[in-house]
Amino acid sequence: MADKTKLFKSKLQKSKISFKENEPLAKHTSFEVGGPASIFIEPENKTDLIKSLELVDEFDIRYFVLGGGSNIIVSDKGYNGAIIAMSKLNKISFQDNKVIAETGVSLKDLCDEIADNSLTGMEFACGIPGSLGGAIFMNAGAYGGEMKQVIKKTKLFSNNKGVIEYTRDKLKLDYRYSILQENNLVALEAVLELSPAPKSRIRNKMEELYEKRWAKQPMDYPSAGSAFKRPPDNYAGLLIEKAGLKGRKTGGAMVSKKHAGFIINANNAKATDIIELMITVQDEVKNKFNVQLYPEPRFLGQFDKLPALDN
Repeated sequence: MADKTKLFKSKLQKSKISFKENEPLAKHTSFEVGGPASIFIEPENKTDLIKSLELVDEFDIRYFVLGGGSNIIVSDKGYNGAIIAMSKLNKISFQDNKVIAETGVSLKDLCDEIADNSLTGMEFACGIPGSLGGAIFMNAGAYGGEMKQVIKKTKLFSNNKGVIEYTRDKLKLDYRYSILQENNLVALEAVLELSPAPKSRIRNKMEELYEKRWAKQPMDYPSAGSAFKRPPDNYAGLLIEKAGLKGRKTGGAMVSKKHAGFIINANNAKATDIIELMITVQDEVKNKFNVQLYPEPRFLGQFDKLPALDN
């Protein structure tokens, strides 16, 4: 194993792909928790990204592709493998009403560029943390909008097929779901189809949604967004609030007093604090309302226990 990893790092160096060792993942996630990654790779462009993906496949290195780190909980033990960070793949261009964007771009930067080009349709995403790639992976949405309404097609990388293209239909976008969650595919670039509109109207709508988000959600604390998926015909936050769990703490983790659907890092929380609190919330909601809540964030690394998962 050590020889394999050494050869892998040597190949990265020969390919002039920058990487760090034992990089704390708390610096790269919105929850601000997580131990170190054995290898943290930061490709400068799509060519380096594809080469990195080919190398992890060649050397059979465990890996995870990291976007904005906004919908993930990393183990306190870190990640024994290679993290491939997408943050430098952030180019955006425009062709009439279409936006061509690399998937490492943050949704905030993307929405700002789109507004500056007087195109409407992405306002719903202006306050969603994370990257375009993560938004496609989860079919992110808010305030009545979601990615499947605007995405036209994507370029993807498959270690078996190389660079391929999927149209919107082939992505099978659904509530917090895309086909990327089932297949070993990495989104490289996306084409969004939008509509022209006055810049002032777009900016006013974005400002309105920012204000709504700040008024109702704990934006001033680290979190992974909504802690639980919406159960059928109900709302996770409402059930958690009715269960009397607002303000419930485990270590440094707390159910937000502003919005019970959020678990926040209130005071130097550990991933184990967050997990324990999620399990408590699941148990109490299940006992009181016979509704099973399932986590919305993904879990990365080795955990001694996890909340009940929607498999």
